[in-house]
Amino acid sequence: MDIKGTCISSIVDDLGPIYVYETRNSRILSFDGKIYQSCMKTNDINGLHLGYTQAMMAAFLFISKVETATVMGLGAGSMVKNLLSSFADLKVHAVEYREAVAATAKQYFYLPDTDRLYIHIDDAANYINKTKTQSDIIFSDLYSAQGMEPKQVQTSYLRDCKNALSEQGVLVLNIWHTSDMLRAELDELLAQEFEHRLLSFEVASGNRIVLAFKNDIPLIGEQQLLTNAKLLSTKMNIPMERYAQLILNALD
Repeated sequence: MDIKGTCISSIVDDLGPIYVYETRNSRILSFDGKIYQSCMKTNDINGLHLGYTQAMMAAFLFISKVETATVMGLGAGSMVKNLLSSFADLKVHAVEYREAVAATAKQYFYLPDTDRLYIHIDDAANYINKTKTQSDIIFSDLYSAQGMEPKQVQTSYLRDCKNALSEQGVLVLNIWHTSDMLRAELDELLAQEFEHRLLSFEVASGNRIVLAFKNDIPLIGEQQLLTNAKLLSTKMNIPMERYAQLILNALD
């Protein structure tokens, strides 16, 4: 196993193992003992410490007020915890297929017990097809030890996500460790479904973050975008100026 640290939990459900590792200053969730699924610093339990999860928060640069967010793929709950701690009035729906993963997040990663968090144990595609909740942001980060969940590359899934967005809503996807063919297929489906209302940028880890807008991309000037980023950096404890600049570079 490549992850350094002490394994403090190892369980197996129908889909395979779920590991929790502990180091001197962090806890790590992994499904294979090699790849970080999530990482929590024990002195900052609500922080986002993986760059791609920070980058996914770039959607907030374009929406003035977010009331409801949906996270597809709970994992250890890093994004959920950061959202709840950063925005006092935000309601968060988290969809997790594996009940054992949700239980692990609660037991080892301090997932809070709050009436602003709704956890749905369900298949992501099934949930988004049936939900009546309208979200301002939907975060889609669906991965297993084998790679990206294929349902994320389906017209029906993307259309259901679009339908579940509010009028100002944004779908945020994390694309990582994906073949060129699958990535090209997803790009084509997104362009068709969201009528080319897309922004994307790549972060240092090699993850590509895609923002897909239900309606027109808000017209925000460079200075306003950087101002929004500075405010969010303080609010979320994320270097958001870095990701605003990556968006600006992608627009050039």
